[in-house]
Amino acid sequence: MKESRINKERLFQEFITLAEIDSPSLKERELADYLKNRLQDLGFTVEEDDTAAKISGSAGNLLARLPGAEGLSPLFFACHMDTVTPGEGVEVLFEDGVFRSKGNTVLGGDDKAGIASLLEVLEMLREHEQPHCPLEILLTVGEEHGLLGSKNFDIDKLTSKMGYVLDSTGTPGTIITAAPAQNVLYVTVRGKAAHAGFEPERGVNAIKIASDAISRLRLGRIDEETTSNIGIIEGGKATNIVPDAVFIQGETRSLDRGKLDALTEEIIGEFERVKEIPGASSNIRVDFEYPEYRLDPEQEVVRFASEAIKRTGLEARLEISGGGSDANILNAAGLAVANLAVGMQNAHTTDEFLESQHLIHMVQILWEMIQLSVTGK
Repeated sequence: MKESRINKERLFQEFITLAEIDSPSLKERELADYLKNRLQDLGFTVEEDDTAAKISGSAGNLLARLPGAEGLSPLFFACHMDTVTPGEGVEVLFEDGVFRSKGNTVLGGDDKAGIASLLEVLEMLREHEQPHCPLEILLTVGEEHGLLGSKNFDIDKLTSKMGYVLDSTGTPGTIITAAPAQNVLYVTVRGKAAHAGFEPERGVNAIKIASDAISRLRLGRIDEETTSNIGIIEGGKATNIVPDAVFIQGETRSLDRGKLDALTEEIIGEFERVKEIPGASSNIRVDFEYPEYRLDPEQEVVRFASEAIKRTGLEARLEISGGGSDANILNAAGLAVANLAVGMQNAHTTDEFLESQHLIHMVQILWEMIQLSVTGK
């Protein structure tokens, strides 16, 4: 598809508009209302589910539907509306073809680059009166808080059996065909408080005990499929008090469920050993966040996206991700879903940026996918 069909000014302004609407996790109300109106103006029927009440958020998931040509299989696309913090008061700088924030917030390309690309394609379909298959757009909430939106979405509401999540870092043309399962570990190590200057001998230092346990853990890259991390440590009240408690939060991830379980048990074992120390104890909770998924390169959902990408003149690249997305939940529900890279770079940092050319490429890919759904060749 020629770039001339894309209204670049409209596309770029749409992204800026989206990025500057505050939508941190569980506070997506303003963006949800904006997108509901935009999609209705584009001819979609839009419904909002009851997820807000389930997750104590301000908005639920949006499911938008647009009828298509008779006899064609429906196709769905999914993005998430929320951003990580600091994500309030975003001011977008657009210079030399690159979108950035002013530097004190994230940009929000994760995942507003995906949403902006979708909206431009839908505008183009209307402008060119282009035939298309039935379309379903799923916009989720709370994705950055453990995929809360997709976990609480009623999958049976989707009529499509195949679709795409637009929510991966990297350059357009990248298809994420596998992503790991994740466990989150919450550990509290307890000791005994005492005055650190007068009678430290009476205390049991929870921070030291926890540190010793952490030093024995295998962290970082375990193998090509498996990682682990300790990301949060909180404890202590003052330098003159032997700390009696410390809280630790970490995670394990793996594409192999057996490896995930074994590594998690290994970490649990190290913190259980704390109980052998006189005066010390530990409490451990493990939450299974989401399952892994792995797509065969020959599956239709992968071949379809690869063909659409090639038709744009880009290279289709199949990659494995180290992170989870709504695709993990949707695949676990029995759908065939790949995650597509939308161009965001340095996501989840104040150094995040997005090249405008990548937005254009994403629109081209989506356009070709919709055309391919009609022609089949």
